[in-house]
Amino acid sequence: MKPAPVGYVRPSSLEEACRALADDPEAKVLAGGQSLVPLLSMRLAAPSSLVDINALPGLAEVEVLDGTDRTDGGVRVGALVRHADLLAHDGAARAQPLLRMALSHVAHAPIRNRGTTVGSLVHADAAAEMPAVLALLGGSVEVLSTRGARTVAGADLVVGPLESSLAHDEIATSAWFPALAAGQGAGFAEISRRQGDYALCGVAALVRLVDGYVVEARAAYLAVDDTPTVVDLLPALADGTDGTDGAHLDAAADLALSALSPCGDIHATAQYRAHLARVLTIRVVREAVRHAGDRGEGSAT
Repeated sequence: MKPAPVGYVRPSSLEEACRALADDPEAKVLAGGQSLVPLLSMRLAAPSSLVDINALPGLAEVEVLDGTDRTDGGVRVGALVRHADLLAHDGAARAQPLLRMALSHVAHAPIRNRGTTVGSLVHADAAAEMPAVLALLGGSVEVLSTRGARTVAGADLVVGPLESSLAHDEIATSAWFPALAAGQGAGFAEISRRQGDYALCGVAALVRLVDGYVVEARAAYLAVDDTPTVVDLLPALADGTDGTDGAHLDAAADLALSALSPCGDIHATAQYRAHLARVLTIRVVREAVRHAGDRGEGSAT
């Protein structure tokens, strides 16, 4: 199929882009287009016009802050940063290894070369990797409109299937991913029918060790519920253990499943997704504990 007729606006400033969206409630922002263009081609989306932000300056940068000068460490990703560029950014990977872990699973190389990380976030697909990572890390998205700027917490970004909490006239200008703190470790895994396909289930985990014991453990689940779900696994692990023995990992998987509502579709049954969530929870928590141990307690990298 071919897209329905659509208008096209290519603003030269953020202010102009915001005005174009405010003036046309049916307009959509075009950045990488790797999610939007297929929807247009299948006529699952029919905006009145596209506001192409690719000519806007200052949105294609990755900024890594080291946590000095009273600032929090982390990675700020501009709205036009392509998945491939963030994946290849060594500074971003050192500050927050979970970015590279997750981005390596995003679609295929041609899509990563054009698709944007911030665009993936606001597309709000529960099967996408980056919204789950943002929610797990406690990150945020900066948005702008003619009414001003505001910050949206990662946990509040996705409110339903392909539905974000952004208003129609707001543009996401950047995303903030906090750095991995001392003693923390991360892990990520997903299962898909083929490499690059949408995940049937994916899990990202964040663990912190003190004196060899787990004092923080969370996991985020993608492609399980209608929205990314973050589960606190610490109650299953925080009793003087490093979290890697079978009994505690089984308990962590049970705790995760009690907080999830796996959905079934043409790709996988709810029961199969629950099974994958259990298996991946055990695998990824173990990986995160190992990663924390390898980084060393009190390590800055």
